[in-house]
Amino acid sequence: MRHGKKFNHLSRTHSHRKAMLANMATSLILKKRIKTTVAKAKALRGFVEPLITKSKEDSTHSRRMVFSHLQSKEAVTELFREISAKVMDRPGGYTRIFKTGNRLGDNAEMCIMELVDYNETMLAEKADKKPKKKRTRRAGTKKQIEEQVAETTVVEEKAETPNAEKKVEPKAEVKKEEQLDEKKQAPKVETKDVEKKAEQPEDNKKEDK
Repeated sequence: MRHGKKFNHLSRTHSHRKAMLANMATSLILKKRIKTTVAKAKALRGFVEPLITKSKEDSTHSRRMVFSHLQSKEAVTELFREISAKVMDRPGGYTRIFKTGNRLGDNAEMCIMELVDYNETMLAEKADKKPKKKRTRRAGTKKQIEEQVAETTVVEEKAETPNAEKKVEPKAEVKKEEQLDEKKQAPKVETKDVEKKAEQPEDNKKEDK
C-alpha cells in the first residue's frame, strides 16, 4: 500500500534522509561528481537543483536559506562564487545521471551523478559539432530560385550595357569633331588676314608712283 507516498523515503526516517541528502549535495557541489545508487541520485536531484537556482541571486537571504539546508560554509561559498556564474544562463537541469550497471553485493542499480557545466569532454564535443542544415520538403525549390536570380542578373546586364554605350561614345565623338573643326578653322582665318595685309602695301606703292 503506497497511499500518500509522493516521493521515495529511501527506507530512512525524516531526519536521517534529510541529513543524507544534505551530505550528498555538499559532496556534489565540492567535487562536481559523485557515485551513488539511481534511487538516491533521483532523490538528490530534487533536493539540490532548487538550491542551485537560489544561488543565481547572490543576497544574504538566499545564502542563509541555502545554508539552512546544507549546513556547510564551504559548500555555500563554492556554490555562490563559482557554480552560480557557470549556471546563470541555464534554465534548470543542472545535473546529469549516467547509469553504470548493478552493484555486486545487493545488485543495486548504480550511477554517476555530475554537474552538467563541469563535464569538459561533452562541452568540447558540442563546440566541435557543426549546426545541422535545415531540409525543405519541396524538391527543386533551390534550383528554381537560383535560375530566377541568374535570369534577373542577365536581364539587368543587357539593360545596362546599351545605355552606357550610348551615353559615353557619342559624347566623346562629338567633342573630338568639335576640336578638329576649331583647329581647322583657326589657321584659315589667319592666312586670309596675312594675305590681305600683304596686298595692301603693294597697292599703296603703285598709287605713290
